[in-house]
Amino acid sequence: MKIKAVMLEADSLGRTHKLAPLEEFVDLTSYPNTPQELVLERCKDAEIVILNKVVMDAPTLKNLPKLKLICVTATGTNIIDHSCAQELGIAIKNVEGYSTHSVTMHTFALVFALLSNMFYYDRYCKSGEYCKSKVFTHFNKDLLALENKEWGIIGLGNIGKSVAKSALSFGARVSYTSTSGRNHDSTYPEKSLEALLRTSDVITIHAPLNEQTHNLINASNLPLLKEKAVLVNVGRGGIVNEEEVAKALVTQDFYYGTDVFEQEPMRVNHPFLNPDIQHRLLLTPHIAWGYGNTIKKLVAGTIENVREYIHLRQHT
Repeated sequence: MKIKAVMLEADSLGRTHKLAPLEEFVDLTSYPNTPQELVLERCKDAEIVILNKVVMDAPTLKNLPKLKLICVTATGTNIIDHSCAQELGIAIKNVEGYSTHSVTMHTFALVFALLSNMFYYDRYCKSGEYCKSKVFTHFNKDLLALENKEWGIIGLGNIGKSVAKSALSFGARVSYTSTSGRNHDSTYPEKSLEALLRTSDVITIHAPLNEQTHNLINASNLPLLKEKAVLVNVGRGGIVNEEEVAKALVTQDFYYGTDVFEQEPMRVNHPFLNPDIQHRLLLTPHIAWGYGNTIKKLVAGTIENVREYIHLRQHT
């Protein structure tokens, strides 16, 4: 008899990249999406649960006695109560490294769009205003260069290092801060968070969400940002206090771009929808991890995690 497995968020893998190959060796039930109130009902008979954003807290885990493996179709696993899972003998598997190139690309897409005020210039041309111009060019918004500028990285893991290497190629000077205080790399100068925010022209966030990073960027340190600074979050939404960033964008001269939000999808009446700050803001709907063949790599890694579990189970 095949092991019972449940996929709770099939739609998160896009329209075409599914986990159908798993059906060869597990009894797979797949749901497009799963609200939190249906998790227990849908997982009650499953030995393996595959998810992305569905929360597996202690009360949930303790009510799933058959559960032995949680596969996360992502790198971050902060949606799971690790200590409870360990206590109950539930293994947790993620997929590391699959999106490094993809998130690096999206980081630069956000940074370049903000540095160049690209959307303003696009609208200027498409509105017909350029057709009325008496000169061939039009400089009405900042075009900020990277050469000889300071690029600060919050979280120098695999993605942070990839971004750092690319930033150097554009002539930026790279420094970093370790959110855990344990990771050090002599390749780049290390700074405190306050020093990084105060000295950097571009700051990009690549850290995990945990107790040390929750609300790391907030009203107490946002005033440290340099004039015209670009702050980009491709880590996790909860690292940045969104209410306080939105307020700061009204009075401070900086730009903010993010692919992640504390609540996903964005909540209704989110402060980032304020029309007064749109010219300083660039938002994307958690897509940084999906360039090229990245989703295929993620699916393949998830399938391999299930295979390894079944192999170990059969030989123990």
